[in-house]
Amino acid sequence: MSPHTSKKALDGGWGWVVIVACFMAQFLAYGSPQSVGVLYPEWLHTFQEGKGMTAWVGSLVSGVGLIASPVCSACVDNFGARPVTIFSGVMVAGGLMLSAFAPNVQFLIFSYGIVVGLGCGLVYAATLTITCQYFDKRRGLALGIVTTGTSVGGFLYATAQNELIVLFGLEGCLLIIGALALNLMACAGFMRPLNMPGYYLKQPFKKPPADDLKTTPGTGEKKLAVKDHLITIDAKDIPTPDNKRGFMAGLAIVKIIKKKRQAYSKYMHSTADFLHDRNFMALCIAIFLFSLGAFPPVLFMEDVAQSEGLIDEVKIIPLVSIVAITTGVGKLTLGMLADIRWINSVFLYAFTLLGTGTALLLIPISKSYVGLQVLSAVVGFFSGNWSLTSYITTKIVGLDKLTQAHGILMFFGGFGIMLGPPVVGWFFDWTQSYDLAFYFSGGSVLLGGVTLFLCALPCWDKKKADIDRPDIQYTSNCDKVASVA
Repeated sequence: MSPHTSKKALDGGWGWVVIVACFMAQFLAYGSPQSVGVLYPEWLHTFQEGKGMTAWVGSLVSGVGLIASPVCSACVDNFGARPVTIFSGVMVAGGLMLSAFAPNVQFLIFSYGIVVGLGCGLVYAATLTITCQYFDKRRGLALGIVTTGTSVGGFLYATAQNELIVLFGLEGCLLIIGALALNLMACAGFMRPLNMPGYYLKQPFKKPPADDLKTTPGTGEKKLAVKDHLITIDAKDIPTPDNKRGFMAGLAIVKIIKKKRQAYSKYMHSTADFLHDRNFMALCIAIFLFSLGAFPPVLFMEDVAQSEGLIDEVKIIPLVSIVAITTGVGKLTLGMLADIRWINSVFLYAFTLLGTGTALLLIPISKSYVGLQVLSAVVGFFSGNWSLTSYITTKIVGLDKLTQAHGILMFFGGFGIMLGPPVVGWFFDWTQSYDLAFYFSGGSVLLGGVTLFLCALPCWDKKKADIDRPDIQYTSNCDKVASVA
């Protein structure tokens, strides 16, 4: 599409249809993983494994997709959001249906944890990328609406899975949920690309139209980004019909391989450059510590209530549902706050970490079900800060580098999510209590908030400016001082 067409499409028009499709895609993909806390007690009862081992299922389904975010982002760059979402629908639905026939926890770790987790990671990368392409001024609101799909899905799926287990058993529940996930392919049909994905740039014998090689007037030819060199091949490097055989064809192949190796080397160096940015690195550390500490309550909250004897069985509206619906409210609220000019989105994210950490530290002290409900709501609201990650990343590195940088950020988040629940489960197996585990979780999140807050202080930029400023020779002559200034 021409730049003028893309510009008109921003912040409205078909973008709102894309928002609805992305919302439904996250709803269908993340509904079951976000309410995995309802399935966790069932798996404990069915397979009679330890809490630490069983917790790997819930941690992997959320962590694997985020850890693989660099790969998922590369898939979206190469093939576009629509094909990636279609493929992810097959993965999510297939993984859920396979889990219905799981003979043990180890099989569940593969089918539910890895297969469904990778499918969710592809959906997450595709929906966030195309949302950021369609929205600019209202990007915070748009991302808030899209990411709310995971929360609404977790809220509804928690109750739905609970009822389906009663009616059809654990196997029937997973089969029905898997069948619903096939609708992801329908959602993909509405994700019309604004820009041609990199895969379609591989046209060795056709020269692109002149309009496609231009960006804005006066800029000349389009300059490919580092990631685009990974998937494009110069037509002059491809063997022609005259030299497809023999020595010349071999030289051409060697030349292509050499260029690809250089392109991958540049890509890795550009990826490493992100980690040299103080704000981006602090955000990576903060999201790792947040994921390490804040995700386990989603998985263990129901088991905490049952272990403390506060309830005999899961209520009609489980604690997982409370976390999910308040997370949705938090995503919308925080997304709208991020669009306000005078609010610093980095400090806003740090504040959410401090609030989440404080609530987690209070969970062991709470000895009533009402107290757990209130703290679950607080944790859920501040966990809505996931809607800020793409927004902050765009502010730090720019829209052109969003998918690459966001993939790195989600890798740190996925690593924390993957480690958090097993660590908490092992704490319980060791002490037969969740108290120490939640103190560890709350402390980790607080540390992440304090780290991000300190690294984002403006004084660091001021000191750097003072260091970079050239020395000025001060004299008593006011005219000379003025001229230097």
